[in-house]
Amino acid sequence: MKISTKGRYALRMLIDLAEHQNEGFIALKDIAARQNISKKYLEQIVPILNKSNMLLTNRGFQGGYKLAKSPSQYTLGDILRYTEGDLAPVACLAQSPNQCSRCENCPTLPIWQGLYDVINNYLDGITLQDVIDKQQNFGADNYVI
Repeated sequence: MKISTKGRYALRMLIDLAEHQNEGFIALKDIAARQNISKKYLEQIVPILNKSNMLLTNRGFQGGYKLAKSPSQYTLGDILRYTEGDLAPVACLAQSPNQCSRCENCPTLPIWQGLYDVINNYLDGITLQDVIDKQQNFGADNYVI
């Protein structure tokens, strides 16, 4: 399993929106500039996030995007599942129930299931707020002279 650019950029976009949530609607060009991501690429990600009800949109002069909920209500697991489709390390785990003809006798299936559980539990245990808090704590302890 490899997280694509789409998933990574969606996370960065939502973290940016969470960091600037008190500024109202944020223009996509501002997010693109701060995150050093192509605005065109972000325009491809926005429909996925809109469809999943993660964003609020405002058109016009003061238009842009903002989070539909508090940053503490977005888990990294949910965001990556929306953008990547699934986090399964092997194809047979992406189907429920498992449709693989070998699943009853597969000696490696428990290994992949365990990995899948660890991935989901880890990513579902981290919110956008957690990322922001950790970044702020890192910055507070980082003294440069």
